[in-house]
Amino acid sequence: MTATDDKTIVKEYFNTTGFDRWRRIYGITNDVNKVQLDIRNGHQQTVDTVIGWLQADGNLSEISICDAGCGVGSLSIPLAQAGARVYASDLSEMMVAEAKDKARAELGDLVKNLTLTVQDLETLSDRYHTVICLDVLIHYPQEQVEQMISHLCSLAQTRIILSFAPKTFALSLLKKVGSFFPGASKATRAYLHPASTVIKILEKNGFSVQRQAMTKTRFYFSRLIEATRK
Repeated sequence: MTATDDKTIVKEYFNTTGFDRWRRIYGITNDVNKVQLDIRNGHQQTVDTVIGWLQADGNLSEISICDAGCGVGSLSIPLAQAGARVYASDLSEMMVAEAKDKARAELGDLVKNLTLTVQDLETLSDRYHTVICLDVLIHYPQEQVEQMISHLCSLAQTRIILSFAPKTFALSLLKKVGSFFPGASKATRAYLHPASTVIKILEKNGFSVQRQAMTKTRFYFSRLIEATRK
């Protein structure tokens, strides 16, 4: 399967059956099963870690942030609320529409801090102080990851923050037996990436790793890396 095919499948999935599933996971509804609730909690831990890192720097109101693959705005909305200028995008029209509804309801006058667009990672342009891409690289095969991360690096003036499902023996085994990503049938492939590979790509693009974290729940595994320009 080619990268183009993967992207088409992902886009169609998140505009149809996948949208309803992941809206429940990322939302606050009680209409979730134990697995979905576990994934929700894991994703929120990753989001909270990123927000904590940015708040600790004490300059949120002074910087621009690109949230690449924003979903329903789980990260974009609180960052805009904290005063950052956020440019968020997702390839799913339905995800972006949901994010816009949430932003109008939650941000009030601060909605001016958030720009939401339907766009895939490959076509993102402009430059931002910080580029963030959470839980998106799982949709990109290994042979496409260097190109994708390099493109995101080209958008970042100062810092890039990535999260991805790490490729380890244990997680590879879980994925192989079908336990890593729950559900009877899934319309998207899930790709794991070695942390060492991601770090090498960042360094090749002139970045140096500053902070790392790992979120691990029963069904959610995500390695988080922050890197800044050397």
